[in-house]
Amino acid sequence: MFIGRERELKALEKLYASNIFEFAVIYGRRRVGKTALINQFINDKRAVYFMGVESNEKQNLENFSRSIFEYSNGMGMETSFLSFQAALEYVFKLAENETLILVIDEYPYAARSSKSLASTLQFLIDKYKETSKLMLILCGSSMSYMEDQVLAYKSPLYGRRTAQMKVLPFDFEETCRYFSGFSAKDKALVYGIAGGTPQYLLQMDDRLSIEDNIKNTYLNPISFLYEEPVNLLKQEVREPAIYTAIITAIASGASRMSEISNKVGENTNVCSIYIKNLINLGIVQKEVPYGETASRKSVYSIEDNMFRFWYRFVSENNSVIARGAADLVYKRIEPQLSDYMGKVFEEICKQYLWKRLLLGDLPIEFTSLGRWWGNDPAEKSQAEIDIMGQQDKNTALFGECKWTNEKVDVGVLKTLVKRSEIFSYKNCYYYLFAKSGFTKGCIEEADRIGNVELVSYEKMMKIFLG
Repeated sequence: MFIGRERELKALEKLYASNIFEFAVIYGRRRVGKTALINQFINDKRAVYFMGVESNEKQNLENFSRSIFEYSNGMGMETSFLSFQAALEYVFKLAENETLILVIDEYPYAARSSKSLASTLQFLIDKYKETSKLMLILCGSSMSYMEDQVLAYKSPLYGRRTAQMKVLPFDFEETCRYFSGFSAKDKALVYGIAGGTPQYLLQMDDRLSIEDNIKNTYLNPISFLYEEPVNLLKQEVREPAIYTAIITAIASGASRMSEISNKVGENTNVCSIYIKNLINLGIVQKEVPYGETASRKSVYSIEDNMFRFWYRFVSENNSVIARGAADLVYKRIEPQLSDYMGKVFEEICKQYLWKRLLLGDLPIEFTSLGRWWGNDPAEKSQAEIDIMGQQDKNTALFGECKWTNEKVDVGVLKTLVKRSEIFSYKNCYYYLFAKSGFTKGCIEEADRIGNVELVSYEKMMKIFLG
């Protein structure tokens, strides 16, 4: 069952309908659903689909030739074109009178096996772009290769693409569509432990409890997810050991560059290079306090939920898991799940605010959302605000998120209001988000203040699920 990706499909359909040459670059991390998106798009269209393999030029050319012959005469042939140029030129000519899609999936594999492939494509695009109705799609999972060798200025293909699309993991709303059997709370938990990557979501079974899903996947030595982070890093980077050490350091609480450097045993210049690559892969994120740009305040955290869960709970219990003690490990995990979900819930709350903004259903029109931390001069201590967003120099929103089994009390609201006074906004809007609702005192105080919205998780789900 294909779910989501409406915007991406709409964009591709628009290119397809142009009736002229189009060249789209689609890229994104492995397992994120690029091939599924392409297959859904080309399902009812004239298309030649070819996937590059990690082999030599001869093998890739034979496979490409077979894909072309299967399209043109409905059957595979043992013969092969003499070169990629001959094969590609044939496809360009097939699209002279009617739109035809050519997909080269896992393009980096094909291009590495044939060093001249990019230049050949450049030559043929320049030769036929005015007369051919070909829609060329190059797709790749190697983020660095696609960005450096396809999209970058130095690439032979630079300036020829008519569209590019970075396919990202699903957000919470799209993730919810995968599962009808999970309760509302369990949908958040699944998003927290697997993230929005389709291939990881497919490992979850909404007929089972969250406990059983965790045991069957992360705590099962023969499951797909048990070694997924390590396997993914081996495919994406050249020195997975150092990357693993950095992610482990961040997962264990090191958030500043100096702390990460000390734990890893490498200087900060070396660590910064590796962290930059992890950010590009969508595994790590860099944050500064909302509204600031000072790099000295930068902190790093694990952005991908699957990596967060794995490095927090699986990595340190590997030896026990390998011995089949899933029940024992889950007993260690369960008491920490609520704390772990705190950061996940903050992200869900941000997505909720963005959705409300796009629906035109908020009294404030912010341009960005983020977390703020810094000194509270009144309290002479460090303070933190979960969510902050500014409309202009006079207007902002402040949010606090609580994923706990207790109802949120009035003290949380009063603290949020007081922390907003660190800033000089004339118009402040307050949002309290709660998994379990609010106390009577909190509701009464919110009514008294007037510019407060109390948002229960149940209310959030009504917006997400329509």
